[in-house]
Amino acid sequence: LQAVYFTICLLNDFIGTNEVAPKRMPLIRKVKDYMLAAFAFPVALNVGVTFWTLMAIDRELVFPKVLDAVFPGWLNHVMHTNIVIFMVIEICTSFRQYPTRKAGLTGLGIFMASYLGWLHVVRHFGGIWVYPVLEVLNFPQRLVFFAVSLGFSVGLYLLGEFFNNLIWTKELKQLRSATAGASKKTK
Repeated sequence: LQAVYFTICLLNDFIGTNEVAPKRMPLIRKVKDYMLAAFAFPVALNVGVTFWTLMAIDRELVFPKVLDAVFPGWLNHVMHTNIVIFMVIEICTSFRQYPTRKAGLTGLGIFMASYLGWLHVVRHFGGIWVYPVLEVLNFPQRLVFFAVSLGFSVGLYLLGEFFNNLIWTKELKQLRSATAGASKKTK
């Protein structure tokens, strides 16, 4: 997900625009802005926080010690720490227009439901849970785990929206005034 997002960012740099209020917003920019808000930011932070929290509680729940021989610790940081750092840097350094809350949370909900479905497909056909923590939880505990994860992701979406509005207040006002001016001209 992060690789796809940053590839879209790169494409936007070459064929789109990073202007605050372009006359016509390119599709690649709309995709970039939506993707950060609905998927990249909340999922990256959820993955990082959940992974390292479970790792601190009992590493066998997420990354059994036996895997150290084939998957070094530094690679865990690449996958579970860097994504958080890069998302925080991205939200602080690159302006974006968040989608409506309904559109953003709908996208996040669809993504989370799809991922949950994928986890169950792997369990059904492979006979194992992708994450060892799911193996030790009984059905009601798994339901609570999934509900908390979804709720946490929604909270992270709202946190991203809050930080975006806080960091980019001036640019958002500029965008609103440009949008209001353009709509008055068309009337």
